[in-house]
Amino acid sequence: MAAPQALHFTTDDESNRLIASDPFALLIGFALDQQVTVPTAFAGPLKLKQRLGTLDPKRVARADLEPLFREKPAIHRFPGAMAQRVQDLAQHVVDEYGGDASRVWRDAKDSDDLKRRLEALPGFGELKVKSMGAVLANRFGVAKAKPLVPDHPTLGDVDSAEALVRYQEAKRARKASMRSR
Repeated sequence: MAAPQALHFTTDDESNRLIASDPFALLIGFALDQQVTVPTAFAGPLKLKQRLGTLDPKRVARADLEPLFREKPAIHRFPGAMAQRVQDLAQHVVDEYGGDASRVWRDAKDSDDLKRRLEALPGFGELKVKSMGAVLANRFGVAKAKPLVPDHPTLGDVDSAEALVRYQEAKRARKASMRSR
C-alpha cells in the first residue's frame, strides 16, 4: 500500500497532506495530541513549518521553538511544554535515526521492535503507540504495525472528514463511559 495523499485528521487540506507526506510531521502531530482536539494537534506541524520555515529534525532540534509555539494563534494550549516535547522528539529522531523519521518504522525488525521504537519517542505512551501503530498499519500498509492495532477505534480508522467526526464522537463516548465507572 502506498502512502495516502492525505490523512483526514484536520479540517485543513494542506495540513492533511503534510502529515501524510512528511513522517516527522506525523510524529509531531501525535506528540501534540494531548489535551487538545485531534484537528488542533495535527494542524500543529504545518503551523510550525510555516513559522520556522522547515520541519527538518536537525533544524527543529536546534531552534528556539517556544516563541513559535506562543505566537498567536498558539500551536498548542501548553506552548512551553509542547515546544520542549517537539524539540526533544526532533533530537531523538536526529540521534537515533539520523534525522529520518520514517526509519522509526521502516528499519524496525518486527512488531516488537517497532513498539519499542515508538515507546522511546518523547511523549508517546501506550495509547499513542497503539494509535500510531493503527495509522501505520491501516493508512500506510506497514505490516509490522498490524499487531499494535487495538480492538477499539483509533485514528488509523479515519479515512475521511466524516470518519474523523465519527471517531471523535466515539472517543468522547468512550471517555464518558470510563469516567462513569
